Amino acid sequence: MYGLKKLIWGMCVVMGAGCATSVKYKDVTKEETTTADFGLTDLQQIANKMVDSLLSFPPIVQMTNERSPVIFVDVIKNKTLEHIDTESITDTVRTKILRSGKFRFVDMTKVDAAKKQFEFQNEGGMVNQTTAAAFGRQIGAEYMLYGNFASIVKRTSNVKDIYYKFTLNLMELETGIIEWADEKELRKISKRSLFGW
Repeated sequence: MYGLKKLIWGMCVVMGAGCATSVKYKDVTKEETTTADFGLTDLQQIANKMVDSLLSFPPIVQMTNERSPVIFVDVIKNKTLEHIDTESITDTVRTKILRSGKFRFVDMTKVDAAKKQFEFQNEGGMVNQTTAAAFGRQIGAEYMLYGNFASIVKRTSNVKDIYYKFTLNLMELETGIIEWADEKELRKISKRSLFGW
């Protein structure tokens, strides 16, 4: 019987199939190094570095001591060769900034949905007009947060070397002046195992 179990387990390993599943929760703040590709630890490092840099930049500190400026976040451009969910990076950065209490945000990705709700409330005849949200009262953004995510990949027969660079800029919309910019660099090296990358 033991020999049969060992044989089945061996076949599962060779065929790459999971004959049994084992799931465990892990601490999301612990370093994750399964592959050299972009991962959870990289996302956290980028978000922490960028938010700390923005909130500690002297002109931004001075500005946010007096009030909470309104920002919108443009889509972060993914210039890497990997499929990286830059929206997830943006969400993490925005959440950390918002939780600081220093800035307020408007969400440009939901303009169409908001417009439909305004039309429903004001033109559908189904909503009490004393409680309907009025057109033309939304607050305009003063600043735009935008950036790029790029990478350079070098390979040899047994080494993969990936350099990542994430750049963010904060631009005042009225003047076009970039009030703050910073970048986070990451470099990861992996060596080919017997079974590949």
